[in-house]
Amino acid sequence: MPAAPRIAASSLFTPDEWAPFQTRFGWIGPMLVVHCWAVIALAVVAGVLIPWLIPLCVMVIGTRQLGLAILMHEAAHGGLSRNQRLNDFLGHWLCAVPIGASLAAYRPYHLSHHRFAQQPEDPDLILSAPFPVSPASLRRKMIRDLTGQTFFKQRVLLPLRSSSPKGDSAGEMRSSSPKGGSAPQHDYDSIVTGRSVLPFLAVNAILLAGFVAAGAWWAFFALWLLPMATWFPLVTRLRNIAEHACVDGSADDAFRAARTTRAAWWERAFIAPYWVNFHAEHHLFMWTACYNLPKLHRLLAEKGYADRMEIAPGYLSVLREASSKAT
Repeated sequence: MPAAPRIAASSLFTPDEWAPFQTRFGWIGPMLVVHCWAVIALAVVAGVLIPWLIPLCVMVIGTRQLGLAILMHEAAHGGLSRNQRLNDFLGHWLCAVPIGASLAAYRPYHLSHHRFAQQPEDPDLILSAPFPVSPASLRRKMIRDLTGQTFFKQRVLLPLRSSSPKGDSAGEMRSSSPKGGSAPQHDYDSIVTGRSVLPFLAVNAILLAGFVAAGAWWAFFALWLLPMATWFPLVTRLRNIAEHACVDGSADDAFRAARTTRAAWWERAFIAPYWVNFHAEHHLFMWTACYNLPKLHRLLAEKGYADRMEIAPGYLSVLREASSKAT
């Protein structure tokens, strides 16, 4: 099986230029996890105290649920802590399990995606291959996300099927999904299986108990489950489209294995937290810590490599390109 094209850092940078990107600070990863949960907690408190803010809080919390998935992704690359046990604890129990995923299942799947990015063997190829689609098709997908249909398929039907005798893997559900349909939105969704359901239910039972103890039981459903069932699937889909869909030459050129999307402050707040928009840089050098990706982006541009990369001016431009197929 042909692996995705690679490029060595030494062919682009001097040792002094590359040295800062080989350093991981042990405290930043744990603080990112704390930051993610702190934003969620503040949004919950705001929604409880000021109910008319609930729609905005749902968007903020859903984006930070995506943030938990992104930090699980960072843990899959060993990026949350230099201590492997702490890295895996944070990535699994504080990031993956609350949203129904499993770091142990995600890591080999995701590293396979990197090894075969945009090749026929890429397990994520089914997520980008259908694009571009028609505007009507994209609208239907987004409506399914916002109405909870995607959540129901991923969090109820998929675990039930994966735990049944006739379908014991999430991959079967993925392979049976029609192109352009409501297949799982990104690789961390592919490891929502029967085995990850019990930890997910246990952690969410603890969260529910906390809401009950605080005298706001209803907020668990309105300000935790509702974002997970609506905004989280939507921004996950937008992330997936932006990362790999409609990138010409992505299977042949390491610089074009993925797309980087410039993100304004509101896009970082409501769509793309924790530097996830710098995906071309991540695929070039996947062990670079997420907080170093903006600096890596600037260095690549300074050295004249940006012209070889797929860089979009924003998420709206990506959506226009992804929905450009004539009806």
